[in-house]
Order: sequence, then structure tokens, then C-alpha cells
Amino acid sequence: MTTPKLTDPADPAAAAAELSARLDAATQRLLRTAAGLSDEQAREPSRLPGWSRGHLLTHLARNADGLRNLLIWARTGVETPQYASPQARDEGIAAGAGRPAAALLADLGDSAAELAAEADRLTGADWAAQVHGPGGRGHPAWFTLWRRLSEVEVHHVDLGAGYRPADWPADFAAQCLARAAGDFARPGCPHVTLRAADSGAEYVIGTSDGEPPLAVTGPTRDVLAWLIGRSDGADLATDPAGPLPALPAW
Repeated sequence: MTTPKLTDPADPAAAAAELSARLDAATQRLLRTAAGLSDEQAREPSRLPGWSRGHLLTHLARNADGLRNLLIWARTGVETPQYASPQARDEGIAAGAGRPAAALLADLGDSAAELAAEADRLTGADWAAQVHGPGGRGHPAWFTLWRRLSEVEVHHVDLGAGYRPADWPADFAAQCLARAAGDFARPGCPHVTLRAADSGAEYVIGTSDGEPPLAVTGPTRDVLAWLIGRSDGADLATDPAGPLPALPAW
């Protein structure tokens, strides 16, 4: 399998259209899961330390609002920050976390629909416009849709409500593994060769200390889940045999 590229598409508008279709499908899956939560389940812990499912669903709604701001920026040329401030972001999540499950679901659906509606307003040239999130790292507007797709797919697993890494679409898992591996190619990370047994893709993370890297092998979804802290990697193989190394946070 060839991993679709996420860098420098020849046609940014076409890349955005393809990502929009995938994002819509991922959002519908997330909404179906959220619709099955009771008020009590919404208050139970998610798989993210310190956050209930209500915190996580509120975060996803506010993330849609923030990324919509970036699309408005791309369309109008007027800089529109993703969030007013880190404090405002955190306060918004805390304020909405304890709502009834029906309110959480409505907010999640409405915010996703508004993001999709804004994406429909962008024209070809808009998708190449440069925007940036809170970290200040710039990217073209079309990449905003990849950021949202990653949020939806990874945090759907974090809900702990039945959606698992094994349920990630193959194209998402392959692309996310390639991007996440790049994030781990830094000092302080163990020197490891990641091998996706189902695709043949290989990525090296960490920095060399003069010794050959440890090889970690498994299906793409399993390697990705371990790399980004969504599994303990129990089904992965190491060469030479031994325990998996401890990774820094993604």
C-alpha cells in the first residue's frame, strides 16, 4: 500500500475536497458513538488523564470552532486566531464538560457542521493560504482539515466508548504513522526503526547513539497506537527481543 502524501499537493483544493469527505465520514462515526452515551457515561473518565468524556467531547467541539477560525482567516485574509488564548481554551472545556449528554452531542454536531459549512465557502486559491495554530507553526489552509481529522480519529479512541485503533481507516493510520514518526525524530527519543508489517513502510525515530536502532514491528494501526500512547504495544515484536522502550509524549 502506498501512503497518500500530505505535503505540497499539486491541487490544494482537490486535497481539501478529499480530506473533507474523509472528515465527514469520521465525524459521523464519532457522532454515532456520542449519541450512545448516557448522562452518567458522559461524566465517566475518558482515557485521557484528568478528563471525563464530557471534557473530551467539549474539547472536540471547541477544536472545531477554533479550526473554523483558521478557515475564516484563509478566506478573508484577516488573521483570526484559533483560540483567544490558552486560558480561554481551557476555561471553555471546563465550563462545558458537565453538561447532559444530549447537550454535548448537539454541540459536537453543530460545531462540526459549522466547520464543514465554512470549508464549503473556500475557493481554490484560499486553500493555499498560510495560517497557523497556537504554536505559531504555519501551514496551508487545506492542512487544517488533516488536523481536524486527526483530532476526531484519535480522540474517538480516547473516549473509551468502543472505538479502537483497529477501527481507524487504513489510509488515516498510514498517513498518521508517517507524520507522527516525523514528530519523534528528535533528541530524547529512543532510537527505533518502526516497521509496518502490512505495508512494508519503515520509519526511524530518535537520534543515533552509534548503535543500530531497535526494530519494532507490527500492523500499521498497532504501531501507530503504541507510538502515540494509545496502546501498550503488547502485540508488537522487537528485534532484538526485549521490552519496548519508553517513549516521550506525542
